[in-house]
Amino acid sequence: MVSLPGVPESYWVESTATTSFPALAQDVTADVAVVGGGIAGLCAAWELSRAGRSVVVLEADRVAAAVTGYTTAKLSAQHTLIYAQLRRSHGERAARLYAESQQDAIEHVFATVADLGIDCDLERLPAYTYVESAERAEEITAEVDAARQAGLSASLVTETGLPFDVAAAIRVEDQAQFHPRKFLLALVRRMTEDGTRIYERTRVMGLDEGRPCRLACENGTTVTATDVVVATHYPVFDRALLFSRLKPRRELVVAAPVPPEQDPGGMYITPEHHTRSVRTTPYRDGQRLLIITGESAEPGSGDAGERFQRLADWTREHFAGTRISHRWAAQDNSTTDHLPYVGLFHPAAEHVHVAAGFGGWGMSNGVMSGKLLSALITGHDLPWAELYDPRRLHPLREAGPIVKLQAKVARHFVGDRLRSSHVDSVDDIDPGAGAVVRVGGHRCAVYRDPDGVVHAVSAICTHLGCVVAFNQAERTWECPCHGSRFGTDGAVLHGPATRPLEPVDLDNP
Repeated sequence: MVSLPGVPESYWVESTATTSFPALAQDVTADVAVVGGGIAGLCAAWELSRAGRSVVVLEADRVAAAVTGYTTAKLSAQHTLIYAQLRRSHGERAARLYAESQQDAIEHVFATVADLGIDCDLERLPAYTYVESAERAEEITAEVDAARQAGLSASLVTETGLPFDVAAAIRVEDQAQFHPRKFLLALVRRMTEDGTRIYERTRVMGLDEGRPCRLACENGTTVTATDVVVATHYPVFDRALLFSRLKPRRELVVAAPVPPEQDPGGMYITPEHHTRSVRTTPYRDGQRLLIITGESAEPGSGDAGERFQRLADWTREHFAGTRISHRWAAQDNSTTDHLPYVGLFHPAAEHVHVAAGFGGWGMSNGVMSGKLLSALITGHDLPWAELYDPRRLHPLREAGPIVKLQAKVARHFVGDRLRSSHVDSVDDIDPGAGAVVRVGGHRCAVYRDPDGVVHAVSAICTHLGCVVAFNQAERTWECPCHGSRFGTDGAVLHGPATRPLEPVDLDNP
């Protein structure tokens, strides 16, 4: 088994204290219940509390520690090649509203940091999307034109701070990067001082959309609220059928300390090479931490170890002398029309709102969602509310992507069951490895730990019944259909699943 470089932990998580809010122990009532303690949920809770609402936040694990704690934390309105795409598919007005909403989120972070005196390594820098291939330079030219038309300060350049040549790049001014957990934990401290209640290790299992709404938690407690915000990254309730319009993906991250003179002086991303994203952040002893993201892939698509190695090799090749110190992975969801879902959950919803589908740009979209959801719940208007409305559906525009996405799900749902087995026997599984094995007619997800002890759970995802696959590099079970992730003991690590994989007795399956 290949040894991967770096400590398997997010720098953002490693460099901040762990939270320790209590689990919900009794029924509670609030004006608004927020399900999910990532950037979207916490920003919504912050804005609503500032608007005078009583708020309860319910987090299945620890706040700002799931996807938000494993991001690259670029706070940018330049989302690869988004503006040319939006102008082409949604029109000039949609592209302009998107740019305005994203830039507004950036400026809102700066204003909040100044107002509260938050130390979160916030830096204003330009953002670049570049290509190395001359054949793709026209894409950059089109993006510059579309971004300018959308109102961003964009220019076409061929020189960057990267230590290698590019054929063309779009440079957008007045973008930012920060330490997401330092920022969010500061909001958490302030809002709890002002009366917001946060409950961790409190998984929500059910939702009654009555008047008022009621949330049923795993431990039998109930939260009653006038309004509910579902900000669980991938919605944990299926009633809106958003799972048919959301595509999950995982992106790997490696990080390496570099001297200040190796800092490329901006945030960079390319759609080439399975995506490569570059930024730095202040680190120890005057150094900068170089953070490289890429190797995007669908959950359950195979061992991430090879992809981690490719990313580390690319980093060493392009930034001479680097030694990988950290590695981690993040997960995100893209929508079929490339715009997030922020607003009322479904056509019949009156008091249940959702934030999902950030497409890899969760920082600006999370802040934007917090402001937009607060405005919707308190009866205020924002000009981009319609753009992000989850109830929208563009049949001609989305038909192809929806069919393609559901065909992939169907292939996994049917095809994975037709496979005879992923390995022939439990005895074939090495220490530190996992595989799906048919035992007594049942598909079992079996992991053998480094000490040789076997841990077996059902291989059937508790969300909609697809067969999970083992991620060797992260030692997790992943659902290839909708992205649910489970520990080797079957515990839910990432939704939409809310129930663990059932334990299996291999002697009596």
